[in-house]
Amino acid sequence: MDFINTIKDFDTQLFLFFNSKHNGFFDVVMYWFSHKLFWVPLYLFLFFLAFKQVGKRVWLVALAAALLILLSDQISVHAFKNIFLRLRPCHNLLIQAKVHLLNGHCGGAYGFVSSHAANTFALAMFLSLFFRGRINYFGSLIFLWASLVAYSRIYSGVHYPADVAVGAIVGMGIGVAVFKMYVFVQNKIYKTE
Repeated sequence: MDFINTIKDFDTQLFLFFNSKHNGFFDVVMYWFSHKLFWVPLYLFLFFLAFKQVGKRVWLVALAAALLILLSDQISVHAFKNIFLRLRPCHNLLIQAKVHLLNGHCGGAYGFVSSHAANTFALAMFLSLFFRGRINYFGSLIFLWASLVAYSRIYSGVHYPADVAVGAIVGMGIGVAVFKMYVFVQNKIYKTE
């Protein structure tokens, strides 16, 4: 138990350090990085890139992407948040006064793991595998994007670093699993071509 408390204390101190590094410019940037609808143009562009690679088969890529977001979102809530019941930093009365919270929005009571991190890293892993060998540096860029979105959750005061790190690991695992499923289904459907 002392080991777990030591990790939690370290995580809290790490959170307070990163969350304290804020200014007006990055408050705006990180607010939008955390906003799901802000990324719709990026998702449309990624869909276009996938279409350029596989043409009419892009429907299967879109279906796989929808499945992985559904899985990562639901697993992050039902297998983690609802089980571990770890309060978000902005709901933790012991540190609440020290938390820099953007626009007064804290979210639900529990934050372990970050659904944003799980979702973005699931998508990043899936797409990095899909575009591997097709687009140079795609993997590096998509993981940079996922990392910035995940960091925005710490900056915004709604997640501890461990929430984000474990969410990213969960998401990457889901991304790999869904990609393998995608390859299997694609091979079954298009094996005669």
